[in-house]
Amino acid sequence: MTQHGLRQDGRVHAQGTAGTYGGRSAEARRIERRLRLLAAAREVWGTDGWAAVTMRGVCGRAGLVDRYFYENFSDRDALLGTVWDQERDALISQVRAAFVVNAGRDLVGALRTVIGAVVEHLRSDPVCARIVLGDHAGSAVLEPRRRKMLRTVADLLVDTAGPHLPPTTDPARLRMSTLLGVGGFAEIVAAWNAGELDVDASDITEHATMVAALLVEGHQPRG
Repeated sequence: MTQHGLRQDGRVHAQGTAGTYGGRSAEARRIERRLRLLAAAREVWGTDGWAAVTMRGVCGRAGLVDRYFYENFSDRDALLGTVWDQERDALISQVRAAFVVNAGRDLVGALRTVIGAVVEHLRSDPVCARIVLGDHAGSAVLEPRRRKMLRTVADLLVDTAGPHLPPTTDPARLRMSTLLGVGGFAEIVAAWNAGELDVDASDITEHATMVAALLVEGHQPRG
């Protein structure tokens, strides 16, 4: 049997006896509100940076009252971390997928394709680049996440490069080279995304591949 409930705007709507409103369950509505908050936070972050993401500002953009924020996030840092994690996951997925597709290629050729895929992903979605690789100075939530992501990518590269390198390769030197390459690439892309480098995506890919090739060459036996 259907009851009638009063909406916030004063109009009557159908209310099911099991917490269903307008044909949607309470859980479905909560998920929809959460997605609206995340989308609003992403928009603010992409336009004005992470420091501009506030509970009131995000709620206002999402068209929700404050209590719905706390229904989904314990505080602002929890929201920032969730948005960042989503963008990180999308980026890491690009890296992993590109390596899988290019597993049979030579190392430098595979790196070129992976670098190109990442650059294209960030070119087509500059908000992702700003969130994941932007300046996180001052955020106790975001700075550790950025560092951990770079190390995760470095570990993936070390594992991928290992079979292509001589068995005598020094693991410590290989990891230093990889961290250098990953960190430098992140800074180049961040500068490019911020408009500090007037180059095309292909220029980023080619330059980063050249540096990667030099780092790989440094671990090959001398003739």
